[in-house]
Amino acid sequence: MAYRYLLFHKPYNVLSQFSDNSSPEQRRSTLKDYIPVENVYPVGRLDHDSEGLMLLTDHGALQHQLSHPKFHHPRTYWVQVENIPTPTAIDQLRKGGLVIQNYRTRPTQVRLLEEEPPFPDRDPPIRYRKSIPTAWIEITLTEGHNRQVRRMTAAVGFPTLRLVRVAIGHLQLQGLAPGEWRNVTSEELRSLLHWMNQTQPRPRLRTPRSHC
Repeated sequence: MAYRYLLFHKPYNVLSQFSDNSSPEQRRSTLKDYIPVENVYPVGRLDHDSEGLMLLTDHGALQHQLSHPKFHHPRTYWVQVENIPTPTAIDQLRKGGLVIQNYRTRPTQVRLLEEEPPFPDRDPPIRYRKSIPTAWIEITLTEGHNRQVRRMTAAVGFPTLRLVRVAIGHLQLQGLAPGEWRNVTSEELRSLLHWMNQTQPRPRLRTPRSHC
């Protein structure tokens, strides 16, 4: 039986899981409200207040490799922040070494976007302050600590207002509206499986014992 691989554009305030055990008055939307496919599970997660690309599959080995931090699989985010980040702040994010909780961030790729991305308005909208401008930056991480992007931008003085994951490796959000999903294409799957094969740990060779 063939494995399933799906891409999904998670909207704001949707949980990255198929069930919510909260009380009825606190219950949020889940993946089950959007994806009518059984036995697939998200690779990693997005917080309820984050949006963007998710990969779901029933391929357990691939799920493990894409989720495990030792494989350093890149994930790219477009992040709307409060105020205009300074070159110093961008450099701090890029170089890594920010102390957040109990870890230091790795070096990462960061750039200031010249134009606002053409995303639909968020519901509910972000908080706007007339006296404070906003800007969008692109951040590509190869690690995935809890709420890391938000903590990184806050650590350099530019709080995150909106966070959208636009890529998981070579897989792209482009073409998916919020709440839409699709099957991974054959070309995307070939690249995904090639990466998996390239990053699989190779067995250690044992040195033959001498019988002397």
